[in-house]
Amino acid sequence: MNSPPISSPLLALAAELAPRPGYNATPLPNIRILRSETVLEDVPVLYRPGAVFVLQGSKQGFLDGEIYRYDADHYLAVSVPVPFRMASQASPGQPLLAIYFDFDLHLAAEIAATLEEQVDHAERVRARSLVSSRMVPTIVDVLQRLLHALHHPQELAILGPGLLRELHYRVLAGPQGGALMAALRRNETTGRIVQSLSLIRERYNEGLSVPELAAAAGMSVPSYHAGFKLLTGNTPIQYIKALRLHEARLMIARRQGSLAVIAAEVGYASPAQFSRDFKRHFRRSPIEEAKWTREHLGETAQA
Repeated sequence: MNSPPISSPLLALAAELAPRPGYNATPLPNIRILRSETVLEDVPVLYRPGAVFVLQGSKQGFLDGEIYRYDADHYLAVSVPVPFRMASQASPGQPLLAIYFDFDLHLAAEIAATLEEQVDHAERVRARSLVSSRMVPTIVDVLQRLLHALHHPQELAILGPGLLRELHYRVLAGPQGGALMAALRRNETTGRIVQSLSLIRERYNEGLSVPELAAAAGMSVPSYHAGFKLLTGNTPIQYIKALRLHEARLMIARRQGSLAVIAAEVGYASPAQFSRDFKRHFRRSPIEEAKWTREHLGETAQA
């Protein structure tokens, strides 16, 4: 089935909301518009749960041997925050324009629970952290109405909450929504791993060990390690290190302290080790990466 074309009016609405390179904030805190005019290769990213709709240009994500396309024909949905690597195509004449939509996790869980009441248990699929799905007319339609409302404050105030709810529904009811909903469930092995990710998010700068995390999840170390890798594509130690480095990257870009102070704040005892790990992960020194982040992602960049 062919994907619906992205219309010129939809592109124009997005372009007006994203006049600057990088992430452009909108009146809705969980909607941002990215504008990029540069070809990017092998960029480490860590997206929040939600979806990315590329209206012009193209992106590819790489995680654990899998390739995820998100372009005018596909969107990327994210059930749990996972570090992966990304490449994108863009140019000054045809900049990449993408809508970044962060889930309201309580609303997403509520919609997922309602949808799952209508699905036989046998039809449920394995949870996945990333899924790439084809764009469908219903999603293009709600994006058009959402961008239109973002240009009209009165319309946004009245219709905005309903449009966001519909967008949650369209993603979760989409072609691969079952893999997302499986990750939103708070039971079975996946639920324990998702709860563990929340614990890591809260305490990533502490000396967390895999046995400690497994015990908190009520799992054996081998089962925890296997379940973690299956869902996130990373080992627990790789995940914690990536989270620390991405948090540090934002702090450096926002000039929130010296390198030594930031290294300590994200859990590194040695500034030298921090600098080595940082350059290995981002392929640039902390100072070089901070400059790149400010130039390409702007002030509302995410980890």
